[in-house]
Amino acid sequence: MIPMEQRTLGRTGRDVSVVGQGTWQLGGDWGEVAEDDAFDVLDAAVASGVTFFDTADVYGDGRSEQLIGRYLENRPDANVFVATKMGRRADQVPENYVLDNFRTWNDRSRANLGTDTLDLVQLHCPPSSVYSSDAVYDALDTLVAEQRIAAYAVSVETCAEALAAIARPGVASVQIILNPFRLKPLDEVLPAAAAAGVGIIARVPLASGLLSGKYTKDTVFGPEDHRTYNRHGEAFDQGETFSGIDYATGVAAAAEFAELAPEGATPAQTALRWIIQQPGVTSVIPGARSVEQTRANAAAAALPPLPQSTLDAVRELYDRSIRAEVHDRW
Repeated sequence: MIPMEQRTLGRTGRDVSVVGQGTWQLGGDWGEVAEDDAFDVLDAAVASGVTFFDTADVYGDGRSEQLIGRYLENRPDANVFVATKMGRRADQVPENYVLDNFRTWNDRSRANLGTDTLDLVQLHCPPSSVYSSDAVYDALDTLVAEQRIAAYAVSVETCAEALAAIARPGVASVQIILNPFRLKPLDEVLPAAAAAGVGIIARVPLASGLLSGKYTKDTVFGPEDHRTYNRHGEAFDQGETFSGIDYATGVAAAAEFAELAPEGATPAQTALRWIIQQPGVTSVIPGARSVEQTRANAAAAALPPLPQSTLDAVRELYDRSIRAEVHDRW
């Protein structure tokens, strides 16, 4: 394994790699991925020093969890911390976020991942009122007491949801969209999390691939790819696809961002390096569908910090091209 910087994931007390492995792609919502190819991606991540996998019970209707479970069964030496999510398998009403459902969802994830105790379970972007419910956190505490889960956390869509969760003493970490096209969490969420000892997991770090600089206005994605069917929030929150940015706007801004990449780094690695050095970030979780992508993502951890001039240029690009479209919405 290649050594990679490790940071403590908030109130879990566990150290995880600054670049983790997102596994939504392995579930099939970005186009089909063969099982052997999925195992190769996970193996390349571990070989590159990744010690953190992020998944969810709805990625491929459990396929992502199952692949991770089978992989880790054969690689007990990998020492990987696995975070999963729950809640999106039911109608999105607050009444479904109750202990009995939590137990049922946890039991399925434990079976998929092949473990008695889940390392970390995150509420998967539930209705906003759930983040402020005493009963929900009491139920999560019960799951910890029953040793079904070792810790719990939240995945959010908005900064207000993040701040509500950070105020709860049992919340270990917050997973939130953060990338050079989504800067709002820098204002309040990251400082509040750092002050409370809550970890920050940065998701959608490449704005669904926009920040790789590889797409043009004419790029066509497959029919089973959410970048085709969810551009305007038709299937789930719009922020999950291209960070909620209009595609044409995003392509133009990404071309400008690509020019900020330092010598020897790709635009995608530059975006990941930008996230890693934001104060309060614990880990960033890019996805990958190939060994090459996985290795390149992990290599971003070894890049030198971006200079202040680059950070200033990212802010200027955001304020000029992106802010008016997304800042107040999320």
